[in-house]
Amino acid sequence: MSPDLLMIGSFLLALLLGMPVAIALGLGGLVGIVAGLPPAMLGTFGTNTYNSVAKYPLIAIPLFILTGLIFERAGVAAALVRFAQSIIGPRHGGLTVVAVLVCLIMGGMSGSGPADAAAVAMVMLPSMQKAGYPKPFSASLIAASSSTAILIPPSIALILYSIVVPGVDLRALFAAGIFPGILAGVSLLAPALYFAKKYRWEDPEAVERPPFWPSLKAALPALFAPVIILGGLRSGLFTPTEAAVVAVAYGVLVGCVLYRNLSLRNLWGLMTDAAVTSGVVMFIIALAGIFAWAGTTLGTFQHLADALLSLSENGWVLLGLVMVLVLIAGMLLDAISIYLILIPIVLPLMNHFGWNPIWFGILLAMNIAIGQFTPPVAVNLMVTTRIANIRLEHTIGWAMVFVAAMAVSLVLVMLVPGIALWLPQKLGYVVGPW
Repeated sequence: MSPDLLMIGSFLLALLLGMPVAIALGLGGLVGIVAGLPPAMLGTFGTNTYNSVAKYPLIAIPLFILTGLIFERAGVAAALVRFAQSIIGPRHGGLTVVAVLVCLIMGGMSGSGPADAAAVAMVMLPSMQKAGYPKPFSASLIAASSSTAILIPPSIALILYSIVVPGVDLRALFAAGIFPGILAGVSLLAPALYFAKKYRWEDPEAVERPPFWPSLKAALPALFAPVIILGGLRSGLFTPTEAAVVAVAYGVLVGCVLYRNLSLRNLWGLMTDAAVTSGVVMFIIALAGIFAWAGTTLGTFQHLADALLSLSENGWVLLGLVMVLVLIAGMLLDAISIYLILIPIVLPLMNHFGWNPIWFGILLAMNIAIGQFTPPVAVNLMVTTRIANIRLEHTIGWAMVFVAAMAVSLVLVMLVPGIALWLPQKLGYVVGPW
């Protein structure tokens, strides 16, 4: 059996046996090295593992993870919900608009879908249930809306994409994610408002409208977080990695001084949680480096790309196949694992057809976002159903409605690359040909 088949087969077998993704990646890479390379190459195992994580931009990942945890537990979501309710006011479907809007804003702070899903669900689910929304509908909507965090900067997945794909400017990638992220949120609102009005959920007379100015005052510290992060990046005041440090410092200020929902003891616990989560992420990245190095050295990824090219020479057909592949992977794996596993395979296709790397990165992110609330795994949906105290299978029907809605926005970005590329180009970043 060829080393290529042994490498890919051992990786897939390890996944089927229930091994963690990181172990499966490392095992697959090790089998590839043993089967196809001289024994002396085993000495590169430690070096490549270290080199995978010894990259300065990766410092931003644990810091943004910590930022998300701080804002999640600082009471930011509750302040944003009251402010959004003061704007939207009492109307049929008003709480659906509030849920989507708050998820979009929270995405500009944490970059993590599950974290946003937890924060928003804790606040919104009781209000939506009181207003007459079924729990499966509410849990599905919040899970789908929080998936936009992978698109709205600062996105941990986009940070990783900028590291894995050579020559991609992270600032351009962040800017490119804004309009597709908003478009995805709007696409979710269309069916949500339709069903809210059809079934007459949320009696406007029974919903209290918070006063605008007090709500705005309470929400201002939260609303300034995305402004500070993106404004600093745009002005050149700090780099993306430094932006992560600024975000943590601002989150501590908001949580401990302004909202006063956090203490020094809370911060120690948050740092511990962030360290554990970051350790898992870095472990995946480290062992994925072995898999990537072995696959590149053996030519496995190029062989897989050639096999895909043999199916069709039409770029749109292959792009559609890649999107289906990523969607299936998104239903089973987390975003970081998908990027590390699939990008080495699809990178030759991107270069062959001349796809813009920033546009392609946003398409991948949108597809992975859909996978975050698509059963059977559906990490965001797992979070919201646990908080709602319902079984995940009860939400499948509503989840499929929102999957179809966000798929429409994905197709629009595929057909009109300017939706993603117009803003970074206007901001002066090099985005390449459309």
